[in-house]
Amino acid sequence: MNELKLSKRLETVADYIPKGAVFADIGSDHAYLPCYSILKGIAKAAIAGEITDGPFLSAKSQVLKTELTDKISVRLGDGLSVIEEGEAVDCITIAGMGGSLIKKILEDGSSRLNHVKRLVLQPNIHAISIRNWLIDNGWTLIDEEILEEDHKIYEILVAEKGDPLLPYQSISQEANLLLGPILARKKSPVFIKKWSQEYNHWKTIVQKLEQAGHTFENNEKYRELTNKMKLVEEVLQS
Repeated sequence: MNELKLSKRLETVADYIPKGAVFADIGSDHAYLPCYSILKGIAKAAIAGEITDGPFLSAKSQVLKTELTDKISVRLGDGLSVIEEGEAVDCITIAGMGGSLIKKILEDGSSRLNHVKRLVLQPNIHAISIRNWLIDNGWTLIDEEILEEDHKIYEILVAEKGDPLLPYQSISQEANLLLGPILARKKSPVFIKKWSQEYNHWKTIVQKLEQAGHTFENNEKYRELTNKMKLVEEVLQS
């Protein structure tokens, strides 16, 4: 992977950056996504944000090598703090983190979202945390993607300001939040593979819990997993 050839995962993220946008890539690592997006004519400018010195220096080196220092500002800071108050940023991308961490970054940096028109978020796990945050904060999912790369499955959530409940209409709210309302409608082969695997994994755990003693923790876990299994059945069998 380099500034001209991204992973399938990051290339899909780049596809959702609006044409001509100024965007901030949070946790930019080598700044491949900002460099690619500028070189491909997708974005007109970018911020590459990093919280640790190593990736920050790697990003600075990459931007210097590609001669994009006039287009990409590499900044050291925590989450959205790399965006200055009132700075005109159209889009924020956050990829390769857990859903709970992405949610925290958005919560902690909420004052930096006033001018942002689009969020492109790629959680490695716990996408449900992001979906809940979007609903609570007035963002609507306009698209979701699911893809497999190197035997790992990734979800990408794209949101803009608007009616947060708009996508959540076809199935129960609980199932929508867990599986994704747009993904559940598309029902791609990767989506079916992911949730079939999760279902079978939970089924194995439930069978073990049935054989174990009835402790409070076991009973709570049993209820949680059997409920999730019902939600998956609701979507896959609909």
